[in-house]
Amino acid sequence: MKTVSEKTTEALSDLVIINNDRYEGYQKAMELTKDSDLKSLFSKLSSQSKTYSSELRTLIPFKDDAPKRDETRTSGKFYRAWMDVKTALASNDRKAVLNSCEYGEDVAKKTYEDTLKDSENIPSNVLTCIKKQHSEIIHAHDTIKSLRDAEKAKSN
Repeated sequence: MKTVSEKTTEALSDLVIINNDRYEGYQKAMELTKDSDLKSLFSKLSSQSKTYSSELRTLIPFKDDAPKRDETRTSGKFYRAWMDVKTALASNDRKAVLNSCEYGEDVAKKTYEDTLKDSENIPSNVLTCIKKQHSEIIHAHDTIKSLRDAEKAKSN
């Protein structure tokens, strides 16, 4: 059976990696879009992910088990590849970029929600940080979704 420190390390490592994936996804989205408002938003969200990753790293009990600073998941790599294909097919269409970004936010949101479901052994200071980040991830998701929905409405 895992100790509280081992479970905390595992949960935080998952969140560090999802934030690394999110950072890479928004870096790719900034490259792919020509819209200055989206570039600005993606830059902000990319920086947000870097900050979250750094904050979470400081809370990992077993530092030797922490993910590398740029470590991503295979699923993150799939997300970026999917985004490349979809965006290329849509000729850098704003709605396609936002659809891809919303998918990435869904993955990040789910990772935080899964961590919070299994939070009974996570120390309160760590849980406070995770809940704060989760709240801001939800806000980012909702922002991306509303922009995407506005694009859908324009095309209808």
